[in-house]
Amino acid sequence: MLAGKSTIEGKIEPMNTTIKLHNGNKIPKLGLGVWQADGSETKQAVGWALEAGYRHIDTASIYGNEKEVGEAIRSSSIPREDIFVTTKLWRDDHDDVERGFRRSCELLDISYIDLYLSHFPATGLRLDALRHMEKIAGSEFCRGIGVSNYTIQHLEELIKETSIVPLVNQVEYHVYLDQKELREYCQEKGIVVVAYSPLAKGNRLADDTVLKKIAKYHQKTSAQIMLRWCLDLNMVTIPKSVSKNRIVENSQIFDFKLRNEDLKEIEALNSGYRTCWDPTGVI
Repeated sequence: MLAGKSTIEGKIEPMNTTIKLHNGNKIPKLGLGVWQADGSETKQAVGWALEAGYRHIDTASIYGNEKEVGEAIRSSSIPREDIFVTTKLWRDDHDDVERGFRRSCELLDISYIDLYLSHFPATGLRLDALRHMEKIAGSEFCRGIGVSNYTIQHLEELIKETSIVPLVNQVEYHVYLDQKELREYCQEKGIVVVAYSPLAKGNRLADDTVLKKIAKYHQKTSAQIMLRWCLDLNMVTIPKSVSKNRIVENSQIFDFKLRNEDLKEIEALNSGYRTCWDPTGVI
């Protein structure tokens, strides 16, 4: 692990530091995302991540790799209860939640799912889908439910119409897309924000002089600065990688914290830049 100027003896916090969800369960702040990873590379990546100390794996029905995630978990020597697993209900299954959940359970084959998310705020279907998901969360096969790609408006509708407060809201979040209003709203409601695409797919890393300067001070990489920023804002972050070296590098963010001046400089990077689709217009 690189030693930085702000690094102190040992780790500032354990690698598997968690955030307490409002149902009492805990979610590790760092996870491995497997979006756009095919089957064989998914199984290998999850295996490497578990070896490196990750205890949080994030997949989804639409990714097409739940089976390989489950195989990697079962192949490891790590007890099932020590691994936090998230998967998601795709919008095509919002009309039959039980069907979608059963399929994910069969593919994963890991006894239970820690967190089941509504992947998309499907128009006309999302409220009933969450009501069905809430029933599933009361079973032995699911520990909790949440949402993904929900705006403040979607969350307000959900809470008002169903009284369901999701455990998490998983959204695109990185230094170029600091959705501060959404983050503060979620935190006020006790909803944990999970940042997907926290590296903005690496699209701007090579040319960002601000991140390079901060990274040089801490003797870290620009990517590590971006991930640490998520943790310092008390979010969960789930960077995707199928490279063993990158998976390990992404985990080496627990021996330093960003300075106040770093946070101020990073705040100025926000430009509303998205690498994924924008759910704002979904009614």
